[in-house]
Amino acid sequence: MAKAVSASNYEILSISKNDKEVSLQGKTTSFDYYESVLSPNITANLIVKDGPNAVKYDKKFDRQERTGSIYNALPITGGEKIKFRIRNSIATLDFGRRPLTVSGASNMSQDDKTSSIMIQSVSPLAVSNQESVVYKKYDGNIGDNVKKLIKEYLNVNDNKITIDNTANSYSFIGNSDSVFDVICWLAGKSTSETDSAGFFFYETQDGLNYRSIDKLIAQEPVASYFKTDAAAKNIDNDTNDYKIISSVVDKNQNIINAMKSGIYQSRNIYFNPKTFKEEEIVYTFSDRQLKRSLGKSAEVPEMKAGKFTRTHFDILDIGAYNSTVTGSENNDPDDWQWQSTMRYNILFSQKLKLQVPCNPNLKAGDTINCDFAIITEDSKEQGTNDPVQSGKYLIIDLCHHFDPTRSITSMTLVRDTYGIYTKRNR
Repeated sequence: MAKAVSASNYEILSISKNDKEVSLQGKTTSFDYYESVLSPNITANLIVKDGPNAVKYDKKFDRQERTGSIYNALPITGGEKIKFRIRNSIATLDFGRRPLTVSGASNMSQDDKTSSIMIQSVSPLAVSNQESVVYKKYDGNIGDNVKKLIKEYLNVNDNKITIDNTANSYSFIGNSDSVFDVICWLAGKSTSETDSAGFFFYETQDGLNYRSIDKLIAQEPVASYFKTDAAAKNIDNDTNDYKIISSVVDKNQNIINAMKSGIYQSRNIYFNPKTFKEEEIVYTFSDRQLKRSLGKSAEVPEMKAGKFTRTHFDILDIGAYNSTVTGSENNDPDDWQWQSTMRYNILFSQKLKLQVPCNPNLKAGDTINCDFAIITEDSKEQGTNDPVQSGKYLIIDLCHHFDPTRSITSMTLVRDTYGIYTKRNR
């Protein structure tokens, strides 16, 4: 059985344009596939060693139909289709039936016989998004409208859409923005069924996702990884598919930035355009504790009463999208504004860069469990895992990397609190 870190098997790897399809097997020196909960579309980059006999020139460019490089003779002008299916010992990353779209290419190096080209590709939905303009008025539940937008403008099947239920409604007009821009804007205004604000809109190999942060972090881990000193040395061993090759703490709290964002305590001033009056509300973290967390309950620094660290301003939507001015809020920012600001920011309290043997099963938005060895000389210490650093993490973004010698997965993990989550934490 092949090791997960070893070179993977390219079962399909080709680029096509009109009726021409050119195999890239044996020509691809590097392939990187990207997902992120902060991006509504997936991307992929590949480096190809291009030769003079790859493909025939089209007659409209060369009457003799001589052979030439892929870059010039296909030619790569954008819009081409990239098919790939890459298999290793754990899983398969399959885009053979729904290829990515070439968004750009650059000639990295060239000599008389060969050249090296970088090909950038994106999900076809990214192209469809640029062709869409939302201008209609929408009423009702936000989650329902997100699904309408995806199906109406992007023509995505139900089995490729995952949407968490939203509790609040919001009337809006598209203002000629793209579908992605509208949905990302709505994500910051959405609350879940548990009245917790904060949503992400993103694409994975499974399709489009509109997910609540609380729903994401409540998921069971899809895999467990562990860090030992032997992980990097013995990585080609079959038993090491779930060992951490390397880990770097990218961020470990930042109280000053958190205070600037108003996470712990903030003042919100709402202006009512009907009454011309202002309402001031001071929010504190202790008033609205996290309903769910990835670790133990969050601990916040002591704040002096009334000492808010940021002021937010907002105008209430009073009849703005209705035929008559009713006097009731279209979507009360008191329900989501401060809470979403707090939820988004505190989620990134801890940020960890992780590299593991390639696991194509992993997707952005998944949770994984990480076990890190405890650093201690206390022989009385029970267990070998660090009780603070170990635990469940959320995958914010990842890259599946493939080249002729190895395949690895690089991830950015985040967590809102320290420690290992248990029911006793609540």
